[in-house]
Amino acid sequence: MNCNSKPMKKLVFFLYFLPLFATAQNLYVSGRIGMANYQGDLKAKSLSFSQSSLLGSIGARYDLSEHLTARSYLTLTSLKADDKNGTAEMQLRNLNFKTKIFDWELAMQYSLFSFNDKWWTPYVFAGIGYFHFRPYTQDPNGNKVFLQPLSTEGEGFIPGVKNYKLGQFNIPFGFGGEYSLNEDMRLGLEFGYHKTFTDYIDDVSTNYVDQTALLTARGQTAVDLAWRGDEKTGNPYPPAGTTRGNPKYKDAYYYIALTYTVRLVLNQYKEIAGFAPAKKQKKTGCPASRY
Repeated sequence: MNCNSKPMKKLVFFLYFLPLFATAQNLYVSGRIGMANYQGDLKAKSLSFSQSSLLGSIGARYDLSEHLTARSYLTLTSLKADDKNGTAEMQLRNLNFKTKIFDWELAMQYSLFSFNDKWWTPYVFAGIGYFHFRPYTQDPNGNKVFLQPLSTEGEGFIPGVKNYKLGQFNIPFGFGGEYSLNEDMRLGLEFGYHKTFTDYIDDVSTNYVDQTALLTARGQTAVDLAWRGDEKTGNPYPPAGTTRGNPKYKDAYYYIALTYTVRLVLNQYKEIAGFAPAKKQKKTGCPASRY
């Protein structure tokens, strides 16, 4: 066997996969799992993880420099709240909702420390996102009913009141901390908040619409689910214009989650190919800016 064949194979391997190594050295896949909750008219406390739901995300991250990372996530979670868990006034209103949330975000993350110097770092992030929601409830018979088509506050048939869109932009931001398990894997804890531009994630925002107008436009089911205090107290439907929600503050959702991030091309494979030392280095590797 030619003694030069092994170095030649490494050279061929290197030249063939050089573009991949050059880009994937700083490219990571990432996942999040945690709990999410909503902030709005059907929650008594602004920040509380009561009535929370499971959140899961899958995404990608790219280290632009030692401190700056571009990141993107696709998230699936659900939000829910019930007046029965709120104040005495909320309990008299007796509304509730649930919704699935599909969310895509694109953000920049700034790490306080460099992984070339330390094995851990706190960070902050902010960006832009787009999410889809579709609030629903259960009628007194236990049937699932989507709320937007019912126009419970006169959307679509009262002059000047438009139907709310189920797809909306949002602004995700938050903070967290990461620990480098090795040169390729990171484990973290993150808190994120999504500021939205809608007050209808829970289908509650302004005032009660006239009962007769609602009945004529959307039917008895809309009337039954716009006011549910009668199910609890027997009180009649409120007069038109009575406060139902508070449009001054938009709805939002937030989460706390564990994060796990792994480099797309692991150093073990580079070691097998002969391009990286098998002995673990003190620091976590060079970012893209060092190439």
